[in-house]
Amino acid sequence: MPSAEETSVYQDRTQRPDVRPTRRDSVAASGSELIGGPAGRFALRGSGGWFTPVRVVALVAIGMFALGMVQKMPCYNWAWFRGTSSQYTHACYSDIPHLYVGRGFSEGLIPYFDRLPGDMQYLEYPVLTGLFMQVASWLNLAGGSIQNQEQTYWMVNAGMLMICTAVIAVCVARTHRHRPWDALLLALAPAFALTATINWDLLAVALTAAAMLMWSRGRALTFGILIGLATAAKLYPVLLLGPLLLLCWRAGKWREFATAALGAAGAWLVVNLPVMLMAPEGWKKFYTFSQERQVDFGSFWLIITQRTGEPLDVDSVNTYATLLMLLACAGIAALALGAPRRPRFAQLVFLVVAAFILTNKVYSPQYVLWLIPLAALARPRWRDFLIWQACEVMYFLGIWMYLAYTTSPKHQGLPPEGYQLAIALHLLGTLYLCAVVVRDILMPERDGVRQDGSDDPSGGVLDGAEDVFVVGRAAHPPRHAAHAVDGPRVEWGTQPQTPGDARPSA
Repeated sequence: MPSAEETSVYQDRTQRPDVRPTRRDSVAASGSELIGGPAGRFALRGSGGWFTPVRVVALVAIGMFALGMVQKMPCYNWAWFRGTSSQYTHACYSDIPHLYVGRGFSEGLIPYFDRLPGDMQYLEYPVLTGLFMQVASWLNLAGGSIQNQEQTYWMVNAGMLMICTAVIAVCVARTHRHRPWDALLLALAPAFALTATINWDLLAVALTAAAMLMWSRGRALTFGILIGLATAAKLYPVLLLGPLLLLCWRAGKWREFATAALGAAGAWLVVNLPVMLMAPEGWKKFYTFSQERQVDFGSFWLIITQRTGEPLDVDSVNTYATLLMLLACAGIAALALGAPRRPRFAQLVFLVVAAFILTNKVYSPQYVLWLIPLAALARPRWRDFLIWQACEVMYFLGIWMYLAYTTSPKHQGLPPEGYQLAIALHLLGTLYLCAVVVRDILMPERDGVRQDGSDDPSGGVLDGAEDVFVVGRAAHPPRHAAHAVDGPRVEWGTQPQTPGDARPSA
């Protein structure tokens, strides 16, 4: 905590009032008219009653998740079990009931150890996700027909994923200490509700959200352990270590980064090593499947394939996708080290994960779940968030209508040209959100999070830290933080000259 002298620059974080989006965001203010209008200056902060901001956000997220379950009811009742195209025309497809049989859970087979019948010889998911699937099958006590077992398996998984949703909502609401209402972006995101029960991605998203909360509290080891566990559930969370490396390099926080990296590696090994040693063929299936997978739904690679009529060699696509990702990371590194002010952790994480999604050879509709919590922290502006969400909802509808077209004998649905337009909308929406995040980094006075004088609420030890390595424009002082007219003026990157300018301790 900062000392009494230090509060002339950084207000005591426990005393700073919560930021109310309805007082700062015109779209949020307009939307609040549905519940009585923007909060007034005499409104309770939420600490005196049961309905605190964090609890409200969690309840809203659970409510939206439940609405997403209702949206799947046509499939739950019959469409999963009667033909192929019905689940697409109702836009309620889910992998969960199909893989209950397809991956041997209905027969009691153990993931990674027991060989599966058919083309997929072993479960193609990371170890922690496989454990999640197995636990759900153990909790599935339904008997009777396979249809009844599949329905119950989906319902058990939905209950477990709802817990993950609550964890995500709470973690996002608490990551920025005085901006809990920003998490309503996540809670009310339509794409979140629509895709939450398609697959098991919410497990990795919950672990990643918890990791970011721990980093914001200065707990580097706990952050690393959670990132290692998240990477054992899905590959993308390991990408968070890249932005962290850049920011710790700029701030000289090498010990904290090393602690986080070692914690991540150790946690990943603890989960993976037993399966790696006892069932190596099953363990490596996720990695070989990812490498060998052909160009698939949602990627710009598919647009190229469909427009040219020529299949792309998977090895070439892997190479080009890797090169594009490396180029994007190089640009993000230059931005991180050369921006006039050190970017916020959530901003860089969003950009890296978005780059991975944009360059990848497949974009399943549930991958949007990876970005939604990060977007709420990186760019908590309702207008931009809703523009992006509109593009993602259009893609969600587009992929199912395209699959209905390809599986229906009468080709009822969206033809390839229409699906290509849906892919383009997804790509453009994501690029748009990346662009406004980059603008906030280059023009920190436009960053809504920093307009009250804050530095990096999700940055942990990076919050308010001095710069020790910068390049380009960042190497030329003076550099001042964006600040509100009546708020504090925050400096960074220079050695404090007076006690009043001292930095808060980590």
